[in-house]
Amino acid sequence: MMKLADMTVTGFADTVASDAPAPGGGSCAALYGSIGAALTAMVGGLTQGRKKYAEYAAEVEKKGNELKTRLLDVMDRDTEAFNVVSAAFGMPKATDEEKAARSTAIQEGLKGCTKTPMEMMELIDETLTLAQSLLGRFNDTSASDLGVAFLSLKAGIQGAWLNVLINVGSLKDQEFAAEYRAKGEALLAHALPLADECYAEIVKLIEG
Repeated sequence: MMKLADMTVTGFADTVASDAPAPGGGSCAALYGSIGAALTAMVGGLTQGRKKYAEYAAEVEKKGNELKTRLLDVMDRDTEAFNVVSAAFGMPKATDEEKAARSTAIQEGLKGCTKTPMEMMELIDETLTLAQSLLGRFNDTSASDLGVAFLSLKAGIQGAWLNVLINVGSLKDQEFAAEYRAKGEALLAHALPLADECYAEIVKLIEG
């Protein structure tokens, strides 16, 4: 199957809209994150014309592009993880041995489906910090672009969190589930107020 990241925008949207269970919300969350990272890189690129911030802006552009690529990669791996769980649910369950093997495969698959959105959350949180670092030292004509970056990143991290939650809820390994809940809650506690504050700064800047 073609990688999601290699699809056209129309192709991706049509695939999401189809009756295929994947790509779904998890892949879209990663895409929002990657768009947020791409916009951050763009603003860094547009700021390089300002001598005072040129060197810093070049570094932001480079890092933003790296994060964009990593988020597109995790978008595809999230769908692969879902496919592993789907295959596990399709395993035979006629005997006790088959039932046990199927249950183990499902549980392992669900862990994989928890790890990819957690990775998205970590990458998006890192991108938010990068985007925040541009405030006060970027080309103001691209304020709306940076504002959309903050909105995309916030939607991405919240969407990824929903995918963590829905999977840990089905896990038998309570220690693993508790660890991932705690990790996710800590990331949200940092990222959500940050995204809101940065968005408010952008609105203030645009309204003058």
